[in-house]
Amino acid sequence: MDPITSQFNQQTALGFSNQMSQLEKARLGQEVNTFNKAQNNGKIPEHNLGKDDFLKILITQLSTQDPTDPMKDKDFIAQMAQFSSLEQMTNMAKNFSKVSNVINSSQAVSTLGKGVEIQTANQTIRGTVDEVTPGAYPQVKVDGKYYDYSQVQKIFPAEAN
Repeated sequence: MDPITSQFNQQTALGFSNQMSQLEKARLGQEVNTFNKAQNNGKIPEHNLGKDDFLKILITQLSTQDPTDPMKDKDFIAQMAQFSSLEQMTNMAKNFSKVSNVINSSQAVSTLGKGVEIQTANQTIRGTVDEVTPGAYPQVKVDGKYYDYSQVQKIFPAEAN
């Protein structure tokens, strides 16, 4: 056997031995997914463009434009206005979320000492609210057990309980 054929046979043998079986590919895929989830704290990547993405696109567009035919000032101003609008809408959404949390929390606090009817998955509970935990997802304590405020169906004076 000549040296070229011998070298070819060794490379071919190595190539076949370096191929992964379906089981090995599946295990590797599972390990990669587990690693990626750990790196991203279990978050699922979003496919929506945000204000940072819009700004990156605008910067790329400006830096790669043709110097002999630059972007028209009207186009640039329109894109900046869109960016500004996007940022304002994002800020408004955050503020609305904060206002919603405050309203939910104050509504939960207003049930303190009152009778409530709470609907759970399999039963209806009636009792007096002893404690309230405020926050984004307030809870009410009835008969020694905490329930989400969103489960409260009726509120009535404590003596009607």
